[in-house]
Amino acid sequence: MATYGSSGAILRWFIDDLPFDKIERERIAGDTDLFYFLAGASFVEITSDLYTRILLEYFEGDAALTDWLRHEWEPQELQHGAALRRYVETVWPEFDWTAAYEDFRRAYGPLCKAELLGPTRGLELASRCVVETGTATIYSMIRDLTEEPVLRQLATLIRTDEVSHYGQFFKHFKRYRGDEGLSRTRILRALWSRLAEIDDEDVWYAFRSIYNLMAPGADIAAAYRHYRLRAHERMRACYPYDMAATMLLKPLALNWQLQRLATPILAIGARQLLRGTRLSNRLTLPRDPHA
Repeated sequence: MATYGSSGAILRWFIDDLPFDKIERERIAGDTDLFYFLAGASFVEITSDLYTRILLEYFEGDAALTDWLRHEWEPQELQHGAALRRYVETVWPEFDWTAAYEDFRRAYGPLCKAELLGPTRGLELASRCVVETGTATIYSMIRDLTEEPVLRQLATLIRTDEVSHYGQFFKHFKRYRGDEGLSRTRILRALWSRLAEIDDEDVWYAFRSIYNLMAPGADIAAAYRHYRLRAHERMRACYPYDMAATMLLKPLALNWQLQRLATPILAIGARQLLRGTRLSNRLTLPRDPHA
């Protein structure tokens, strides 16, 4: 059941409900890769005000969608970022979160542009389903990966929100799919295009901002490649492939026979995409617009 914050925002849980004072630091403090992920995720989530502003402009006139974006999606995403920040600062108090985030926002903010959204509202909503699939499955993976109980609780809460967000974006997508007469081919192209972009620029800029603070002057490109290789190796063992495949296929409105056939095929494809060896020499780093 939804609860309401003081500003009228709809929140399902509150940061102060989490027992940060009971974090078992010995279970996680030495996990450098998880530190980079959690700190970077807090940056991306807490920058949702930029994403929301762009989406509100893009969907102006659609009261049902913009009201949901303003009163549910944005405050819940911002709460994810704030909760992750608090977790990171509790486990790694030596990390200057504010300095690293300011650097991230300076570099990443200019990339949040309306012209990068989908060519139609329906196709943009299909792309949002891909994004929410990514976040929901990643937090599912974190929940299963960690042995630290407070992080498991936090990851579960965020995962539940992200699954709900997927459902909302999908609901509105179905309206536009009919209005715009979108074919499966166009939808598939939009899904594939967004899949090709996901986990690229935002991850790089977050890592860059954190690493520059933690190890100034070091070879950041090499460090990022090694980080991605290790991350993909861990993901291969516990990533919820079937969940991802089911969520990605849903916008295509396949009949149950095709859905049943395509789900394991797409799950196998996801495993192949996560093979870390493909990143070792071919990873192209985005350009810093302020460099």
